[in-house]
Amino acid sequence: MVLAAGRGTRMRPLTAMTPKPLIEVAGKALIDYVFDQLDAVGVSRIVVNVHYLADLIEVHVRRRAGDKVMISDERGGALDTGGGLVKALPLLGDQPFIVANSDTFWINGASSNMARLLDAFDPKEMGALLLLAPTVGAVGYDGPGDFELSTDGRLRWRRERTIAPFVYAGCAVFSPDALAGADATKFPLTHVFDRLIGEGRLYGMRLDGLWLHVGTPGAIREAERAFFASAA
Repeated sequence: MVLAAGRGTRMRPLTAMTPKPLIEVAGKALIDYVFDQLDAVGVSRIVVNVHYLADLIEVHVRRRAGDKVMISDERGGALDTGGGLVKALPLLGDQPFIVANSDTFWINGASSNMARLLDAFDPKEMGALLLLAPTVGAVGYDGPGDFELSTDGRLRWRRERTIAPFVYAGCAVFSPDALAGADATKFPLTHVFDRLIGEGRLYGMRLDGLWLHVGTPGAIREAERAFFASAA
């Protein structure tokens, strides 16, 4: 599933007429970088949720992937990341699935991070396995991080008034039972993370390569510099 229903408020004024997933970095829409990663691991069905400027996103993804794409329509009211995922569950099926933010953007290291996530996911132990970027060194990111990673791979939230070593990179593999009992009402995915941490079922994997956080108009140029430098 690709989460594409947000308004991209921090990307204004660019998002006044263009939804954030269609903002271009190095000549390509952000959502197309996500589709590239999914194509590389052989994903044959992609659910995309839409709300803000939904028609533009729907036309773009159908032109890109045709019948491979299914739309989870939130035009009647955005449900945030958690509620949007619950609404889409009937389209996602009963097997583990990838969830990616539509602006998730990284440069792979020696191997595909998407493939590494899929290979490492263990549905018997994990409710979700999150891709994590090091807080220090992430391009375009200056926040305090999100998670601490234990030696066995389990996650816990950043402690108050500390800098956490890892930030969620916007991509994960989920077991459908991670959403058990949740309603398709408006709530963030962090509520699911809270519950899974309490159950000891939220795990993380360090990203191999470079994460590019494109959160504001100013971050686009920084991401492009890093992208072109990696291709040199």
